[in-house]
Amino acid sequence: MADDLPVFGLTARDLTIGYGGTAILDRVAVAIPEGKITALVGANGSGKSTLLRTLGRVLDPLGGTVLLDGRDIAAMPRRALARALALLPQAPISPDGLTVRELCSFGRHPHRGVLTRSTPHDEQVVDEAIAAAGLHDLEDRPLDRLSGGQRQRAWIAMALAQETPVLLLDEPTTYLDIAHQLAVLDLLRELNRDRGRTVVMVLHDLNQAAQYADHIIAVADRGIHSTGTPRDLLTPALVKDVFGIDCVIIRHPIDGTPLCLPVSNGNATAALPQP
Repeated sequence: MADDLPVFGLTARDLTIGYGGTAILDRVAVAIPEGKITALVGANGSGKSTLLRTLGRVLDPLGGTVLLDGRDIAAMPRRALARALALLPQAPISPDGLTVRELCSFGRHPHRGVLTRSTPHDEQVVDEAIAAAGLHDLEDRPLDRLSGGQRQRAWIAMALAQETPVLLLDEPTTYLDIAHQLAVLDLLRELNRDRGRTVVMVLHDLNQAAQYADHIIAVADRGIHSTGTPRDLLTPALVKDVFGIDCVIIRHPIDGTPLCLPVSNGNATAALPQP
């Protein structure tokens, strides 16, 4: 399977990851489609966040390699890697009093030398990132005075200011209400469609993954259970295998994407429509 991986883009070969020498995922192969939105899904503790952090070189693998355009990321200088991919961790914490613009400006550090001042180009990129995140009117406001959704958009703006072709996000909708969840996901889809960013994100909500992702990677049983488009991948069998629950899959009445309807009693499926 590893021999079939593409040469370019973000891939992993024979990847074993975990903590303290204990493997969570063992010898997996991963290929992230370029210019697409990929969602990593799986049960709690399945290793999806650990996989994302390894793809972003936050964690070193126990075995195997992560490749970016054919280069082992472990051998890449940190600054060069930071110009190629940005990783937004789960529930990032910002220093007290930091404004939206100050946070966003941190995204320019990989493009500047040590102790080098911001250039007009840096300021232009920051302006564009703030505008893309819909925060122009809030750029001078401290982060601790923003709503949860606004704060998350500020972190995404910082990642945008890195000008990387790849964005990795670990549960970007965590702790947000449904309106803010959709606002963040709409922003990521806009960045993908309009700016060509490759987006990889860990999501817990299968229906959001189906609606927003072009490609899904399902993680289970210390490996990659399956990969594919939401329409091809999301089936009652997969949900049972990966999450251990019964469900019915129907089609969204507006866009036709799969909708997962969990059921507490397997016999109830007979009363529900099938796709």
